[in-house]
Amino acid sequence: MPVDLNGYWKMISNDNFEEYLKALDVNVAIRKIATLLKPDKDISQDGDHVVIKTLSTFKNYNMDFHVGKEFEEDLSGVDDRKCMTTVSWEGDKLVCVQKGEKEGRGWTHWVEGDTLHLELRACGAVCKQVFKKT
Repeated sequence: MPVDLNGYWKMISNDNFEEYLKALDVNVAIRKIATLLKPDKDISQDGDHVVIKTLSTFKNYNMDFHVGKEFEEDLSGVDDRKCMTTVSWEGDKLVCVQKGEKEGRGWTHWVEGDTLHLELRACGAVCKQVFKKT
């Protein structure tokens, strides 16, 4: 049985985010703003249907998907690209592969106790974020 990701999560750490954004060719002005933010995650999970809302004072991003089904993801507001995305369970981890212009792009979510971990990957850059359940 997959882990329960449901809940509202507040960011407590964000390591190497600027390098990750550089790997995505995000312009310097947006990178500077983005690194100052501490976005929250609002996750609802109902079977294989998952909605992950990333909420901040600058931009919000909603990801709505079914685990195991490839879909076209519009990353407007992130780096303005489109990619073919598949999210699947690998044990207790929710793993996303984003196929498109950037090599090795994707992310992994997992829970340890009352913390949600998110590892973001693109072109060899790795960002590690941690959120606490509220």
